[in-house]
Amino acid sequence: MKLAIQGGAAGIEVSDQNFGAPFNEALVHQVLTAYRAASRAGTKAQKTRAEVRGGGAKPWRQKGTGQARAGTSRGPIWVGGGRAFAARPRSFEQKVNRKMYRAALRSVLSELVREERLMVVESLSLDQPKTRELAARLKGLGLAQVLILVDKLDEKLCLAARNIPGVDVLAASEVDPLSLVRFDKVLATAAAVRSIEERLS
Repeated sequence: MKLAIQGGAAGIEVSDQNFGAPFNEALVHQVLTAYRAASRAGTKAQKTRAEVRGGGAKPWRQKGTGQARAGTSRGPIWVGGGRAFAARPRSFEQKVNRKMYRAALRSVLSELVREERLMVVESLSLDQPKTRELAARLKGLGLAQVLILVDKLDEKLCLAARNIPGVDVLAASEVDPLSLVRFDKVLATAAAVRSIEERLS
């Protein structure tokens, strides 16, 4: 299949396998869930009754006070006591096979093409790192919330884009399914498209 290049240039030939695959919603959901879960810190920790400070002495004698019997003031039902089922640091990582990850990427890219949310330009370079210049270019293309994909990160482009809300710049080697679905539109250079094809082949 051929992807049109904005600006009247000839289109770019891409593989149907990568940009014309059917949308597998269940697979994309599984991969996105695993991707977001892997980014969780998993550092939450609480203390059990054995770990909190105090509670060494019996609060009051066993009988004769009219109170319920108590052996420690650091049980889970006491203020300042330990948790009954204390949280422990753990990993939320879910296993995703390489084939599954690549299939999800193909599925998302293909859906972007079908929904006309993927735009391709020959190149996207700036003479100076000026936010105004990049904003004018994006406005000319009718883009507001957009992910810009380039073959290699350009410092001028990154500096110009970082102050525009809803705009992000990624290298083609770092693209992931979550980034692709987060934005309304994806603007990719022809070199970035070729780099993604090489990555998925």
